[in-house]
Amino acid sequence: MSTAPVRDQTRVLPRRWWWGFVPFAAMSAVHVAARAVEADWLAGPAKLTLMPLLAAAALWGLRGRWRNGPAVLVLAALFFSWIGDGAAAFLPALPELPVMLGAFGIAHLCYIRLLWKYASVHGFPRWALVFPLWWAAMLVVLWPALGSLAPAVALYGLVLGGTAATAARCSPLIAAGGLLFLASDTILSFRIFMPESMPDITSALVMLTYCAGQGMIIAGFLRAFRGTGDGT
Repeated sequence: MSTAPVRDQTRVLPRRWWWGFVPFAAMSAVHVAARAVEADWLAGPAKLTLMPLLAAAALWGLRGRWRNGPAVLVLAALFFSWIGDGAAAFLPALPELPVMLGAFGIAHLCYIRLLWKYASVHGFPRWALVFPLWWAAMLVVLWPALGSLAPAVALYGLVLGGTAATAARCSPLIAAGGLLFLASDTILSFRIFMPESMPDITSALVMLTYCAGQGMIIAGFLRAFRGTGDGT
């Protein structure tokens, strides 16, 4: 009996998990474009759909395995990212920035655990030394503007840098995602604490790097978790 149909099927079926990212990518493009043209009426609602769509993509990629421990960490990271994205909408009675720092801080702890245990392929590369230097430099520059939030921002910087450093131990796709996530929050921190130094277009840049970073981390994890290097 010929085995050709079986080989043909294995070339097609494993790649289907990538399809789950199409709605997330499309909505990310809509949101970033809305930010760029300052269409807040569209950007706000679109932002609240991003992490649910990425969670749907993750569940699609994890189908058949979503009860495993890694799936819980993925969904927890995306859930707390969603809370951070919608802090003002979900918890209007609380101060927005502390809620964001807390929610994203938990999300980063989930990512650190996820990537360290389930996606690492080597030790820390030498270039990862840039992350503690980044943390120190950011505190030096921003400290005068941080006020009472200085300890919380310093602690958040540690877990943000920790995600980027842990991502550096993984595949190039995950490492790039970690760098983009760090870049997004770096730009955002200047927009929040030193707004006079940041042009309006950086609002779209924050979300472009954020969406790309989150998507690449999840896609890279799914690729590693499925155990192949050919996109399966």
